[in-house]
Order: sequence, then C-alpha cells, then structure tokens
Amino acid sequence: MITLYGFGRIFPEGIGETKDLRVQWALEELGLPYRFRALDHTAGDLDTDAYAQISPFRQAPVIDDDGFIVAESAAIVLYLAEKAGKLIPSDPQGRIRVTQWCFAAVGTVEPTLTCLDILAIFGGDQTGTPLHTETRKLARNWLGHLERRLQTQDWIVSASFTAADIILAGVLRTIRKTDLLEPFPKLQAYYARCQARPAWQRTLTLSAERLGTTVDAIR
Repeated sequence: MITLYGFGRIFPEGIGETKDLRVQWALEELGLPYRFRALDHTAGDLDTDAYAQISPFRQAPVIDDDGFIVAESAAIVLYLAEKAGKLIPSDPQGRIRVTQWCFAAVGTVEPTLTCLDILAIFGGDQTGTPLHTETRKLARNWLGHLERRLQTQDWIVSASFTAADIILAGVLRTIRKTDLLEPFPKLQAYYARCQARPAWQRTLTLSAERLGTTVDAIR
C-alpha cells in the first residue's frame, strides 16, 4: 500500500499551494490504492528527526511504497505513472518526452514563477523595479513558449494527457490568481482542461475535507 505524506494542517497562506496536491491528483488519475498520512505543519511535524529520515529537505510530499521512499513531487508522479503503466508511454523515447516536460515544468518554468510569488509576498511593492520587471519578462517568455507548444495539441507532450500535464498544471497554479496568463489563450484553455478533470476535482474535495475548509478556498 502506498502512503502519501502530505498536509493535514497548514498555515492559512499555504492552503491550496502545496505540492502534495499534485501527487494525490496522480494517485486519483491512476487509480492506485493509497492512504494519506496527514502532517501538521503548524505543530512542526516536518521538522522532526524521524521525518528527516524520509524527506531530505523536510518537505512534503513524500511517498512510502511498502518501504520504497520517494520525495520531490515530479519524481513521485513519474514513479507512480511507471508503476501503474498509465499516463506515460511504454516506449523509451515516449517516456523520456514525458520526463523532459516534467523537468521543464519544475526546472525552467517553476523557479521564475516562484520568484514572482516570493516578491509578491515578501518584497512589498516591487512593481516597476528592475528585479520585478525582468522576472516578469522572463516568466512571460516561458509562458509564450508553452503557448506556442499548445497551438496544435491539447496536452503538453502529445495528444494524450500524461504525468507531465499534472506537473505543469501544478506549476501554473502558482500564477492562477494573477494576470500573467491573460495574453495566452491556448495556455488558459489548457489549464482549464487540466482543472476540469474528474480526478483533480476529487483531489480538491479530499483536500478541503482534510484541511477543514472549502473547495473554493483551495481552488
């Protein structure tokens, strides 16, 4: 049985922003049996020595698949897809394409969007400063490339929904409440398709129940 370590209680500003959502979404898409081990972030559950033994950076999510531990959301989602034989092609080149786009999401797109998020939270009014302007420009550059990629297909790797779409949609959640997606209609439509999937809707409901809040608060 797979155990998913994720958030059962978190500080209010973290609701809906955690990466355990990506992993639970994958589990719901794949239909793999799992149990959720709820961590209390506010009580320091992630800071214990015991948790450090399974999470190198004391972060969530982590999964324990009958003793096989995997950390980092993209790695976990890829592992689950491989285990289930779904959301990833069976041929080596197809698998690498999915892996490539998972890496692109977390290694290229996400760091820039995270920088913008940090500036918004901790930087005060950064609007118009060189740092904010250049970071926003870089973010729009990445989003523009994704827009072009989606001109002729519904999903980021191919004609089919894959593990890479779970990761990329999770990354795009960082900017869902901003205007960054406005110039990119194909990317907006792509994000809406991802969010409309029944497995994602189940994930939202399960997370809301676990955190004692509403689906709208997480969405």
